[in-house]
Amino acid sequence: MKTGRTKYLITGAAGFIGSNFVHYLYRQHKDIEVVVLDKMAYSGSPRSIQELEGYPGFSFIRGDICDPVIVKKVMQGADVVVNFAAEVAVDRSIHDPDSFLKTDIMGVYTLLQEARRQKQLQRFVQISTDEVYGQILEGSFTESSELKPRNPYAASKLGADRLAYSFFVTYGLPVLVTRSSNNYGPRAYLEKVVPLFITNLIDGQQVPVYGRGKQIRDWLFVEDHCSAIDLLIERGVDGETYNIAGGQELTNMELTCLILKFMGKDKSSIKFVQDRPGHDFRYSLDCSKIKALGWRQQHGIKEGLKKTIAWYQDNLMWWRPVKEQMDARYPVGYWGEKNGQRK
Repeated sequence: MKTGRTKYLITGAAGFIGSNFVHYLYRQHKDIEVVVLDKMAYSGSPRSIQELEGYPGFSFIRGDICDPVIVKKVMQGADVVVNFAAEVAVDRSIHDPDSFLKTDIMGVYTLLQEARRQKQLQRFVQISTDEVYGQILEGSFTESSELKPRNPYAASKLGADRLAYSFFVTYGLPVLVTRSSNNYGPRAYLEKVVPLFITNLIDGQQVPVYGRGKQIRDWLFVEDHCSAIDLLIERGVDGETYNIAGGQELTNMELTCLILKFMGKDKSSIKFVQDRPGHDFRYSLDCSKIKALGWRQQHGIKEGLKKTIAWYQDNLMWWRPVKEQMDARYPVGYWGEKNGQRK
């Protein structure tokens, strides 16, 4: 990377991982400029942007990555582009896939087209997901494993993932792609399992567990994800894909029981609900490629969950308005009474 002031364009930074990444950048680097582009859709939080506005060199533009006029404006002079902007919820994609195809594919195309015109651009990071691989019952996916997404969200992310790679091969754009396992931590939108369970328990409500809770996920604390992206901006190789994971596999029931334990609750707080369609059984990533560059996670699952719980307990005013909006949108409760699925 260049010496001197570095300008970052971070898309989707009113959301969970993006907002945490901007905080991380300012903790780790001096003399930086950060422009955030976010359309402030359902998962974007105005409070996340308010938290960022005090940083020197920070600016926020409200807009859509599908809009080429706005994208051209915000990308001017950027040295690094990191694209977090996406429609992200599997459940939502099952019921409403159209918006996923538009944002996750056409939005990325708009960003890539403008990036081609930015001669000073040194790195374009496309944030993908482990779900592009599909499920794996044994072993772990490497970056060269077959890609078999099993829901509309994963398919749309794969489209963006490979589109970004094609711009490296075809046009020489300095692209790299990251695929991470399940993130958890502060500022996550409440439809995600960890913040949903924590906030439900704070409010004395039950937590909904799909099926019998036997699905297996690998959990990555969001700050560790941020450190991996930051390292790849400096040391990653153009055109390469990197897996990022916590190496901490838990069944959904094991995760639920840990949260219950740390919040002083018992299993009477669990409500088993009907499993969702096409629910992948297990994800697992081999991270030896990024570890060879020197990356190591810093948070075990117990430490990370305790930090996450404490953040939601200490930031009621951040998440309560979001929860109220969700309850208003789904008046029978976030999980439908008929079959356990969100209406």
